[in-house]
Amino acid sequence: MKFDAVYFEPGSLTYPLGKQLKEQFAALPWIPIESHNSIKEMQEKPNSEFGRMKRNLIIGTRKTHKYVENHKVSDYLVPYTSSGCTAMCLYCYLVCNYNKCAYLRLFVNREQMMDRLVRQGKKSERELTFEIGSNSDLVLENTITNNLLYTIPRFAEEGTGKITFPTKFHMVEPLLGLSHREKVIFRMSVNPQPVIERIELGTSNLKQRIDAVNEMCKAGYPCGLLIAPVILMDGWKTMYTGLLEELKSGLSSKVKKQMFLEIILMTYSYVHRAINGDAFPGAVDLYDKELMTGRGRGRYCYRNEAREEAELFLRSEIRRILGDVQILYIS
Repeated sequence: MKFDAVYFEPGSLTYPLGKQLKEQFAALPWIPIESHNSIKEMQEKPNSEFGRMKRNLIIGTRKTHKYVENHKVSDYLVPYTSSGCTAMCLYCYLVCNYNKCAYLRLFVNREQMMDRLVRQGKKSERELTFEIGSNSDLVLENTITNNLLYTIPRFAEEGTGKITFPTKFHMVEPLLGLSHREKVIFRMSVNPQPVIERIELGTSNLKQRIDAVNEMCKAGYPCGLLIAPVILMDGWKTMYTGLLEELKSGLSSKVKKQMFLEIILMTYSYVHRAINGDAFPGAVDLYDKELMTGRGRGRYCYRNEAREEAELFLRSEIRRILGDVQILYIS
């Protein structure tokens, strides 16, 4: 992965990972900053610079460790070793939180975060599942930091309950031989290949994703799939039927036997429209005034009748093509 420069909090270089990254990217300009949350130079750039901004790597320490309750595939969303991403999915929900500053930030105090995670699990009277990948893509991040090579074996040895993370990337080979004790739930996000090509810019293609989840399941990881986000663009029914047929033919029998599905319909926003219009002027406009309605704070979601149609269609096609696979939720 190539970057143009590294912006760093000086204190981050006192951590082992910070020292490793300083050596790893020694050839790049290193620019000191007071806080990864407020880089004035970045904030003042125009929206048209969005893609180029993602060619900078930000290094700091995570100071906020609040766990957020979640009632889907996990019990808590856990702030972990990164936020943002180098990919440029046109709907990325992190843009709603970080605006054009949704670049990759690495947090080097992983030992502190894992210590807290282990303590939290042991305090609970029941086994909990912690989502550690809600703010970034940890498979992508791992190609830079090897953080999953630290996280998975340590949680397998010391942790109580389970951890989970989703990904749109296929680079799982380093994870296959790790000790995980089935405490790590791997979730692959999938979409029709035309959506990946036109909208999930800079991510792995569908075949690579299918191959990766097959390999992770073969290595003993519990696995699931996210069909997310479902985008109701022209020809969507044909595209999502095609996706399900590719999953049927491409997924291993082991994956199909034990997998679960999560289905999330797209949420979009005014911020997305502004950035995408300037940064990707030739890209598809994901806003559809006929199908969408306001959802507060400048966000849009599909109208109830469109959501209901999509849910009925997807449930019917999933049952017809994939059989009685478990659908955890459709949201």
